[in-house]
Amino acid sequence: MQTHQKRKPYDEINITPMVDLTFVLLVIFILMTTASVQGIKVNLPKASSAASLAKPTTRAITVDSRGQIYLDTFPVTIEQLERELRTYKATNPEFPVVIKGDQVTQYGRIMEALDACARVGLTQIGLVSERPRS
Repeated sequence: MQTHQKRKPYDEINITPMVDLTFVLLVIFILMTTASVQGIKVNLPKASSAASLAKPTTRAITVDSRGQIYLDTFPVTIEQLERELRTYKATNPEFPVVIKGDQVTQYGRIMEALDACARVGLTQIGLVSERPRS
């Protein structure tokens, strides 16, 4: 005669796989949030020589291939751009600005950004290009 042992239902849940998953997700979250943001990716034109204007107070104006204008990494309209530049100029009158435009950007959009800088009265304006490959 066979005796059947009555199986006892689980009293506890094994949380080891959940803890492992939590740690993996935590590591992924930390890596993704600490990645440095370089700005908006644009295809820069080539130049014979390019000097770096990178200073801690430098503001970057980017015009992407669709004609969207960004101040640092935030999309703005021309009016918002001019307003923000006036705010920066009030705190630091001589801050430099660099303008990055994609190769296929309409020239008029870059001129609008340059005009906004001129209306604010900025004198330190640079155009960013890619270094030529040797």
